Amino acid sequence: MMSIRRSSTAITFLLLSVSTSIAQKKKAAAPTPYFPTAQNWEQKSPQDLGLNATQIASAINYAKGNESKNPRSMEMSHYQSFGKEPYGFAIGPFAERGEPTGLIIYKGYVVASWGEPMRCDMTHSVTKSFLSTVVGLAVDQGLIRNVNDTVAPYVPPIEVFAQPLMRAADQLGEPELLQPFATPHNRTITWDHLLRQTSDWEGTLWGKPEWADRPSANASEWRTRPRNKPGSTYEYNDVRVNALALATTSVWRKPLPEVLKTHIMDPIGASNTWRWTGYRNAWIVLDGQPVQSVSGGGHWGGGMFINAYDMGRFGLLTMHKGNWNGKQLLSEKWVSQARTPTLAQPTYGYMNWFLNTDKKYLASAPETAFTHVGNGTNIIYVDPDHELVMVVRWIETKAIDGLVKTVLEALPK
Repeated sequence: MMSIRRSSTAITFLLLSVSTSIAQKKKAAAPTPYFPTAQNWEQKSPQDLGLNATQIASAINYAKGNESKNPRSMEMSHYQSFGKEPYGFAIGPFAERGEPTGLIIYKGYVVASWGEPMRCDMTHSVTKSFLSTVVGLAVDQGLIRNVNDTVAPYVPPIEVFAQPLMRAADQLGEPELLQPFATPHNRTITWDHLLRQTSDWEGTLWGKPEWADRPSANASEWRTRPRNKPGSTYEYNDVRVNALALATTSVWRKPLPEVLKTHIMDPIGASNTWRWTGYRNAWIVLDGQPVQSVSGGGHWGGGMFINAYDMGRFGLLTMHKGNWNGKQLLSEKWVSQARTPTLAQPTYGYMNWFLNTDKKYLASAPETAFTHVGNGTNIIYVDPDHELVMVVRWIETKAIDGLVKTVLEALPK
């Protein structure tokens, strides 16, 4: 009997060993993901990677044929849309945009491009994804202990740069320093609330009151409505985004573009041509130096000016959960949090990670896909299931799902 038991145990051990060996061989056989170097991004034809070239060509024609109908002048486009809001005047730079543009990146390789992918254009609210990234870096480095901490203790009173040397008599007693989280309501707001656009932050920043951004139809409520409890209600609002940028600048104690360049853009091999701009009046004094608190988008001008290749690199980084060629630039935990929907808005994670929960955002894409989106429309489509990243610029919003569908049909079956 003892011999049979020993034999049975030996067989079980042998089977486990064989199974483990097979699993290890499969893991070892998995191809190493391709990452472009700073000097070279390898391009392959669709056929080289098993894609349907005709279908890819159809996707490009579809993107070009569905160019945004808004003016190419970003300033004119602003004044035909957001510029009509209260306090809608521009305070940041605008530029003429280029041709409909895009990249299709499969398994890390560029398999198609069109338009002007090297052109630095406004990317509008895709900027918010870069903003939430520098917040994530602050959490990863312990500058922010926890996203569920309230923001107020992290932000001291802030001096605005270039104030008049002498204050007028009628300004006597008025606050001289910015304290954006000093009201009873704002003191309850956490970093997580700001990242998810559920803070209902109250106040005015850089001359823009929060109620004036995408105001409700009922003007009588603009300044009198009760505040929603933070976390309970989603509202896309650029004034509140800019309050997050200001708070994050205080935490880092340096300009946010410098943080992004050092920790993200240089390591992923981005060009040296992107520029993250703010408003002309959004300057503060930080350690005796003037520092611009950059904006989270092109609402009223400014934001990120960037080319499609640099956007594609950022998309690859997020597809690989913050890892770039073996180096974890942004923690996987942070990327997971960014992809977690808020109860108040199931298709939104951290700004500006739009999620495909229940396929509500893009019906033709898998639920695991997500996008970084800005006005224009500018979009970085990220599809980990298919190892696919697309950068699409200046396309009609309603055409995005059709483009995704066309490209997915080109992939190997």
